[in-house]
Amino acid sequence: MKKTFKLNIEGKHRDRVLEATKHEIRKYVKRQRRVPLPEGVDYWDFDCKFGTSAENATVVHFATITSLIDAVAQAGGDAFYLELLAKNGYRSAKAAGTGDTDQDQP
Repeated sequence: MKKTFKLNIEGKHRDRVLEATKHEIRKYVKRQRRVPLPEGVDYWDFDCKFGTSAENATVVHFATITSLIDAVAQAGGDAFYLELLAKNGYRSAKAAGTGDTDQDQP
C-alpha cells in the first residue's frame, strides 16, 4: 500500500476521517496477514515509510504508525503519506540465558 491520506475532506468531520483512515490501514494489514505464508517463512513483516508527503517519507517501525498519524492530526496537518509493503519475516532464536526465570527472583 502506497497512499497519501487526506485528513481534511469537505463535508466530513476531521475526526471521523482520521478514524476511517486508521480502520483502512488495519484492514489492509489483516488482509495481508491472511495470505498463506511461503515455505520456510515464520510471519508477515512490513516495511514502513511515513511522512507528510512521498518525497520526505522516512523509514519507521510498524508499531509507531498510529502514534505518528495522531501526531500529524494534532499538529493540524492536511495529509500524510504511508507506505506499507509486506515482506517475509523470520524469527530469530533467543540467546541462551536471556529468558525470564523464577529462580532469579528472591
